[in-house]
Amino acid sequence: MSRAKSRIQTDVCGDCGSADPSWASINRGILLCADCCSIHRSLGRHISQVKSLRQGSWQPSVLNFVNQLNAHGANSVWEHLLLDSAAPKSLKRKPTPKDAVHPTKADFIRAKHVQLAYVLKPTFQAEEGSSLELELSKQLHASVRAGNLETSLRLLVQGADPNFYHEDKGSTPLHVAVKSGQLSQIELLLVYGADVNALDAQGNTPLELARQAKHSVIAERLLEVMYEVTDRLTFFLIGKKPNHMSKKEMSEQLKIARGKLQLVPNRMFEELVMDLYDEVDRRETEAIWATSALNPDSGAVPFLPTNPHLSATRNQGRQKLARFSQQEFAGLLMDVLLDAHRRQNMANLRPIDGPLPVGLAQLKAAALGTVVPGGGGIRDSNLSDDEPLYDAVASDDDYAALAPVAQQVKLLMRQKKSVLNHNNSFG
Repeated sequence: MSRAKSRIQTDVCGDCGSADPSWASINRGILLCADCCSIHRSLGRHISQVKSLRQGSWQPSVLNFVNQLNAHGANSVWEHLLLDSAAPKSLKRKPTPKDAVHPTKADFIRAKHVQLAYVLKPTFQAEEGSSLELELSKQLHASVRAGNLETSLRLLVQGADPNFYHEDKGSTPLHVAVKSGQLSQIELLLVYGADVNALDAQGNTPLELARQAKHSVIAERLLEVMYEVTDRLTFFLIGKKPNHMSKKEMSEQLKIARGKLQLVPNRMFEELVMDLYDEVDRRETEAIWATSALNPDSGAVPFLPTNPHLSATRNQGRQKLARFSQQEFAGLLMDVLLDAHRRQNMANLRPIDGPLPVGLAQLKAAALGTVVPGGGGIRDSNLSDDEPLYDAVASDDDYAALAPVAQQVKLLMRQKKSVLNHNNSFG
């Protein structure tokens, strides 16, 4: 991890032009002032993944990727029509630093990042028997061989599939970027949903290709991504991550947790893990926001924003995660981590003390108790997709058993807050 304060390039807010931006939108590739960041946070992570430049812990390759995108014109992708002299005069003008957050900046940001009102629409026609998405995806497959991130970003925004499998080449864009040693292209593909476990025509994953090509830095980064979900949940609980390179998986900490989610069907378990990941991100960002904003109450996000792509019931459940106390949330995270381990072991038929390689892509496949090459597979007969999620809610006695761990979590949170306050005093 790297502190961004000493390494980030001096620039301006991508949405209003304010000097000395203190936040970044990773998937947009732009820097943000606190005012514009408050609007981005309210949109949700499915629109904009924000991170503090001064207090956030960054992977060096992610920081470099954001710097490259920002420096080489990512904003021109999002504001293409505003830069076009032939654009309609009816388009909203870009706000200035002195404009009001509501409604001026907020309306512009929603038009720019939610409605994609200023993005260039594809101008070419797909070949006969093809489709526009297929043509864009083929271009992306070729683009990631080189270092032009702006071109790849534009193709992704226009509709290219980051998981496109090129039948003639026998690979996905991620395989191509790995073989070409393009780490920043890899980060771009990953943030737009590329599957780190995808197989090429020879049955190789991107990680295996990186090792074969002796791209050690890329191989290490791909390994981190494979474990990203459970690593982040674990770090939120105990302040450190497993060392997957040395196979030290902190199994003792995981054994403290109690597996109370075994009756949850696989599909619901996958959704729960993704929702918990988003809630961890919200809580961590909220803690940083509270220490860095001039008016913390302005721009606070007390619960996960509504995602229109999800059902009303799931959105309600996601928002109710904010009601959990630190002790209750810690207990739920630990139960989920342990049950993810159990489902991985069921899928791979290995001992419970084995390593725990659980990442978001793996939760969609082997880690969910389902081995599905091509759609069929082995499913635990005790798990039914009709089982209600509420059967697995832990009792008060269950949480009482986690009291010693909760005390440790509270201590760590107090220490983290103390560090954040210390850092803020020098910001």
